Amino acid sequence: MKEISVEELKDKIDNKEDFQLIDVRETFEYDTSNLNGENIPLSSVLLEKDKISTEKPVIIHCRSGKRSAQAIKLLENEGYTNLSNLKGGILAWKDNLDPDMVVY
Repeated sequence: MKEISVEELKDKIDNKEDFQLIDVRETFEYDTSNLNGENIPLSSVLLEKDKISTEKPVIIHCRSGKRSAQAIKLLENEGYTNLSNLKGGILAWKDNLDPDMVVY
């Protein structure tokens, strides 16, 4: 499974690269803090897979990286080959880039 660091993600955002960011946490978690990705909870990933690009890089994240890894495994079983997991999830973003971010 491909992984990307929070620093690499920030560089992609800062450079306005063309990629899709998917947050697989539950809606209440997303509402607490998010990275402006599209919220598709893990339980809905296969039902809403048509919202996930197959044409450009897709970075999937959650709180720590575990649920996003599950989502990637599910999607790879459906034929996706363009997915990366955000290593450490939103907790790593807070720890390394935004210490004032509210997380639960």
